[in-house]
Amino acid sequence: MAQETEHLNQPVLPLARKDFPELRVDYTVQQALDSIRQLGIGEKVVYFYVIDDRGRLVGVLPTRRLLTSSVDQKLSEIMIRHVVALPHTATILDACELFVMHRLLAFPVVDGERHMIGVIDVNVFTQEVLDIGERDQTDEVFEALGFRVSQVRAATPWRAFRLRFPWLLTTIGSGTACALLAGAFQLTLERSLVLAFFITLVLALGESVSIQSMALSVQALRAVKPSLGWFARAVRHEAATALLLGLSCGAVVALIVFLWRGAGITALVIGGSVTCSLVGACLFGLCVPALLHWLRLDPKIAAGPVTLAVTDVFTLLSYFGLAAWCL
Repeated sequence: MAQETEHLNQPVLPLARKDFPELRVDYTVQQALDSIRQLGIGEKVVYFYVIDDRGRLVGVLPTRRLLTSSVDQKLSEIMIRHVVALPHTATILDACELFVMHRLLAFPVVDGERHMIGVIDVNVFTQEVLDIGERDQTDEVFEALGFRVSQVRAATPWRAFRLRFPWLLTTIGSGTACALLAGAFQLTLERSLVLAFFITLVLALGESVSIQSMALSVQALRAVKPSLGWFARAVRHEAATALLLGLSCGAVVALIVFLWRGAGITALVIGGSVTCSLVGACLFGLCVPALLHWLRLDPKIAAGPVTLAVTDVFTLLSYFGLAAWCL
């Protein structure tokens, strides 16, 4: 994270707009309006900045106050004299801190003698927040796959290989186990070829549900101190949710099989296996991160590959086992 926010220490001045409006402190409101009509204003104007005869910043005038004041009033009478400004040596981080502290929409950038040299508007702050948020979300996505983006961004090819390959072995291992299971149930597949058509769908459903549960579990482990009581409550809640998801998805898949192939028993078997596999997938998504946390391993990194591997094997075992028993 330190490397990702290093750019916040860069100078803010290159990001400052130069099209800011300046008004003389001895102007009346009418003179100020005439000057604005004659000289124009910048692309994004929130505040008007008031300067003295030496060009030094002495006040700030919100647009609403300028438009609603009497035309014969002096700007010195209606301006805000306490101006929060950024020095020209400020960094992007300094600007962001000011936006958080003062909640204004723009800040002037001044030199050592209080001459205005630019304006930083709130877009700089919001863009930084969005960028950091997007980077965090990206890291969370790749952590679910088994590695952190920050680990591999500047790594050599060999180090990136060492970080990523072990988790791919987990996928290879689970895929091999699934292939062996399919081979063990070859006779079942031969009796009902329809089963082969829906293997991909059943696996995809199981993986999707397990990843959803895993994401919720990892987030919960960040926010609470795990205990047996917490785990028991989480299992009860997840089991109820899993049952509803399993029954709903199982019914939809069974209906699809029946309408497409007209095989009632096979449709019930596939729908039932979907229900069983989704219940198991939800519980695996909850239990695997909790177990890894208990073993003092990083659940954000290891949970994704391990959860998917266990879910795939359990899903196919439920799918073929129920089919072999019923068909």
